[in-house]
Amino acid sequence: MVKKAAAFAERAHRGAVRKGTAIPYITHPLEAAVIVASVTEDQELIAAALLHDVMEDAGVSREKLKAEFGSRVADLVAAETEDKTKSWKERKSATLEHLKSASREEKIVVLGDKLSNVRCTARDYFLFGEKIWDRFNEKRKEQHGWYYVGVAERLAELKDLQPYQEYVRLCQMVFGEMGQQKGCSL
Repeated sequence: MVKKAAAFAERAHRGAVRKGTAIPYITHPLEAAVIVASVTEDQELIAAALLHDVMEDAGVSREKLKAEFGSRVADLVAAETEDKTKSWKERKSATLEHLKSASREEKIVVLGDKLSNVRCTARDYFLFGEKIWDRFNEKRKEQHGWYYVGVAERLAELKDLQPYQEYVRLCQMVFGEMGQQKGCSL
């Protein structure tokens, strides 16, 4: 299932690149899947990590995912999918609200996604400094900090997992004092 999901995601994201870079987009879901695989052998969770952006960014339907990978994978991907008709703030607020009651499995998939994202952000932040925020739809660092710290707070039940601990450390490095807030500490 994992190899099938990797090939499916590669086809869905073919030609897309990471924001502000020439890096092929598929590197992100691949990294998210490796992160998820570091904490579970559950093939459906790993497949969901590979596929987590195909509905949101590549227009793949939930029905297509269900037909290809089953209900559980389709449900996990749907839980991670943002409504792109909404503003950045509305989408991120909805994600934070959903994470309050999300299952542990959903949170593991989210951790893979968000750790991959914050790794890229931290790497480029070290290289480009505050200019990095210009590449995003939301240009204000404090808004990104609000979101990433909020994710850390809502994923705190995963605090014993090494990827969660890395996520928190990177938030602290990128967002400074904001990343040190209650709920975003080890």
